[in-house]
Amino acid sequence: MTQIKGQYGPLVGAIDEGTSSCRFIVFSALTGKLVAKHQISLGQTFPTEGWVEQDPMEILAVVNGTIEACVEKLKEQGIEPTDIVAVGVTNQRESTIAWDKITGEPLYNSIVWLDARTTSTLEKILEVVPNKNKNYLAPLCGLPLSPYFSALKINWLMNNVPKVKEAIDQNRCCIGTVDTWIIWNLTGGKDGGKYITDVSNASRTMLMNIETLEWDPMLCGFFTIPMDILPTICSSSEIYGHFVSGPLKGVPISGCLGDQHAALLGQNCLKPGLAKSTYGTGCFLLYNTGNHKVDSRQGLLTTVAFKLGDEPVVYALEGSVAVAGAAMNWLRDNVGMVTGVEEIESLAESHRHTGDVYFVPAFSGLYAPYWQPDARGIICGITEDTTRGHIVRAALEAICFQTRDILEAMKKDCGIQLIKLQVDGGMTANKHLMQTQADLCGIPVVRPQMVETTALGAAMAAGYAEGVKVWDLETVHSTFDTFTPSISDTERDYRYNRWKMAIQRSFGWDTSSSGQSSEGASKK
Repeated sequence: MTQIKGQYGPLVGAIDEGTSSCRFIVFSALTGKLVAKHQISLGQTFPTEGWVEQDPMEILAVVNGTIEACVEKLKEQGIEPTDIVAVGVTNQRESTIAWDKITGEPLYNSIVWLDARTTSTLEKILEVVPNKNKNYLAPLCGLPLSPYFSALKINWLMNNVPKVKEAIDQNRCCIGTVDTWIIWNLTGGKDGGKYITDVSNASRTMLMNIETLEWDPMLCGFFTIPMDILPTICSSSEIYGHFVSGPLKGVPISGCLGDQHAALLGQNCLKPGLAKSTYGTGCFLLYNTGNHKVDSRQGLLTTVAFKLGDEPVVYALEGSVAVAGAAMNWLRDNVGMVTGVEEIESLAESHRHTGDVYFVPAFSGLYAPYWQPDARGIICGITEDTTRGHIVRAALEAICFQTRDILEAMKKDCGIQLIKLQVDGGMTANKHLMQTQADLCGIPVVRPQMVETTALGAAMAAGYAEGVKVWDLETVHSTFDTFTPSISDTERDYRYNRWKMAIQRSFGWDTSSSGQSSEGASKK
């Protein structure tokens, strides 16, 4: 163990780079206590319908800005920044960035994980896949063919952005997920930055072999992606490099995990059979299956949970919901149904029920367990008595119904009924949502009082790395709030069956053969 420093002992920082904001959070390695944090919002652009992008330079600026501001907050508490002995990185997954390794400049905006521009590409691929089987590659990568994952985004960049093709031809191109972009820049960038990713992020690209944990020649060939442009795959907990500048100059970066995998670790779901659900822009439920992967027959994803240094890899089953918090933003920003997200809980609680209204927020298709990219959002059951409160409450219930969809699929795959659901993420502050989740799933919902479990998981991985070793993973410090079911099985099943009716009505709404054209790339 590193020698104890300061009033909190050794500190570990975590860069938590999400879709809508970035946080830098500092924890005590001895107690798991949150010592300081700073958060900065992150913008998105929507060049055309179904496209979602972010500026890679803004991502980097926000990362550095949160670190600098958080370090100042430490100083205000009389804490020396030198007490920070390691930093972990956790990030929005699947989002894809291409840049020039000579100049360090991005070659295009980051294509965000929920971007749907590659739907037409997927349709063309499925035409040549036997039986149009979306699970054709799943035995190798654990994932269904979907616009969600990075491979199709990389393929789109190569075929639609001349700068990317030119950089590849000149051996100047780097392409990676957001963790790779951040770590490369913080460890030196064009002047020797470490070009790496970890197994959890690599497992979300459709390019990594789920068993060998290496880039797979067959997968890369299938998507016509040169293997030599991809970063080195590392474990989730090891020293990758060190900060080359700024207030943390010389501090090792020693943890790297996709955000949902970090939350699984932060919730102490270290053993098979434990699961957590994270509520943010989307909603993601991961179930630890141990050192053996489980091949889903229910539309779930087989993914790497984490790999801590030289220890055996841990796998998980995952169900992904595209729209959770994003539905609340839609109610506020697109239709003006609420003036602020904080109004949603009180408005929902002012109505005892939804008036039999069901809201399916399939804005860009449905993810697990349906995998219907042609689904679109619908609101069913509206009558002359329907109010905005009913619709707001139905939007909250939609998050809970989608989570139950995934739990039902996991039960069928694993044969085990969860006895509780551990939750985290910004939306868990909504007590009405948590109680509704318990009611509609029929199991207790357990919420840690310290909600920053994604950042905590990244800090745990960083502090556990060989050469750092300040974090004891066996010691659990969290305290919890528990929400228990309060409705009958009859009511629960009635409402769930009505939800399934609404789901069926959302299928097949996007009937365009090509979705969006590739116009726009040349306008960048």
